[in-house]
Amino acid sequence: MLFLPYKMLGITDLKNGTKFIYEGDPYTVLSYSQSKMGRGGSVVKVKIKNLKTGATLSKTFQGAEKFESADLVRKSATYLYADEANAYFMDATTFDQFSLPLSQIGEEKKFLVENTPVDIIYFSDTPINIDLPIKMKFGVTSAPPAVKGNSAGAITKKIVLDTGTEIDAPIFIKEGDTIVVDTRDGSYVERG
Repeated sequence: MLFLPYKMLGITDLKNGTKFIYEGDPYTVLSYSQSKMGRGGSVVKVKIKNLKTGATLSKTFQGAEKFESADLVRKSATYLYADEANAYFMDATTFDQFSLPLSQIGEEKKFLVENTPVDIIYFSDTPINIDLPIKMKFGVTSAPPAVKGNSAGAITKKIVLDTGTEIDAPIFIKEGDTIVVDTRDGSYVERG
């Protein structure tokens, strides 16, 4: 179990991946941009994701606004399976089973593989979301042959992973290969 530290955050602390409390709910920063407005001070534009609901917002914060660091706890669990509405997990320590709504998990559900270890994020002793490893291995179930054409840039093709997720990959990837994918943005990293 890993406890994340508590502290107050200024607007310039809201970098990508920072977790903080906004209007009573825990959020994580998806994207961050800062601009300086002369005598007016800094303005920060962020895209944030509510860790409880999975909803994303675009917000602009100015000057001396302060935010409470989210008091989150991470626990290890194993992903078991999913139905139409929920993903089911088993706590690695207590072996208790619990579920999270797929709508709450968001885009990370595309990379859930049965019996894969994941970190579960807890807020006020309630599981609210998952945190996948940044790089994960997947099997390729479908990879059409490469089409010759313009080779001025990086040549890619659409492939399908064993989770059913479609991503772009280099043309040399073929069906049956194992590849490594960055789960933050779904990009191909390397052969596995």
